Amino acid sequence: MKPFHPGLAAGRWHTFSLAAQLANVGSEMGRALVARAAGDTQRMDRALDRGLELLDLTIVDPRYRGRRRRELCRVREVVCDFFFGDNEFGSTPELIDRYFMAFAIDARRQKLAETTRE
Repeated sequence: MKPFHPGLAAGRWHTFSLAAQLANVGSEMGRALVARAAGDTQRMDRALDRGLELLDLTIVDPRYRGRRRRELCRVREVVCDFFFGDNEFGSTPELIDRYFMAFAIDARRQKLAETTRE
């Protein structure tokens, strides 16, 4: 299957911070949640495909091992359970959005700190 993000899949993704990676994953998950609420399964599936691809690229990032990688795998499991499974973890759109929003805020702070230093 052809990657949705070929430039990122070629290695550029691994130059992003963990916060930036998960903020981007969260952006796609947010799109999937909005599409799900609107009943647009085609748009939801496309956003999920893109988001899961980015999450998979994060999981295989060689910088992450041990507990960090286990958490990333658990996040994938929870997201897939929510969208495709029986929601055994009791997730809600708000919980999923809140999890990823924390990384978006951190990534934005990092970006502002870099800009201020320059």
